[in-house]
Amino acid sequence: QVQLVESGGGLVQAGGSLRLSCAGSGRTFSTHAMAWFRQAPGKEREFVAAITWNGGSTIYADFVKGRFTISRDNAKNTVYLQMNSLKPEDTAVYYCAAKRGVHSIQSNEYEYWGQGSQVTVSS
Repeated sequence: QVQLVESGGGLVQAGGSLRLSCAGSGRTFSTHAMAWFRQAPGKEREFVAAITWNGGSTIYADFVKGRFTISRDNAKNTVYLQMNSLKPEDTAVYYCAAKRGVHSIQSNEYEYWGQGSQVTVSS
C-alpha cells in the first residue's frame, strides 16, 4: 500500500512560481509511476504531468509544457511539480497519484491519491 501526502500549495501572483511536493510511504514507492492531476471549480479533473518509476520518461499536458516540470527523488520517496510562469487559469486543487506499471494520462488507472493541494494564482 502506498500513501501520499502533498504540500507546497498556496497563493501566488500571476507570473510567479510554486513547487508542490508529494511524499510517499510504502516499500514499493520507487516501483510506481507518478502523476499530477488538477481540478478547478466547475471543471473536470484534468491531467497535468506524469513520470516513470525511475524518472526516465515524462509526459506533459500541452497547456503546461515549458512552464511545469515533474521530477522525483526515490531516495526521499518524493515526487515534485515545479510550476513557473503561473497563470490565473492554473488555479485548481492539485492531486498527486501513483500506479503500477507504465505511466499514463488516465486518472482512473491510478490506484493511490494524495489529499489535494490548493493552488491559487491571482491577477
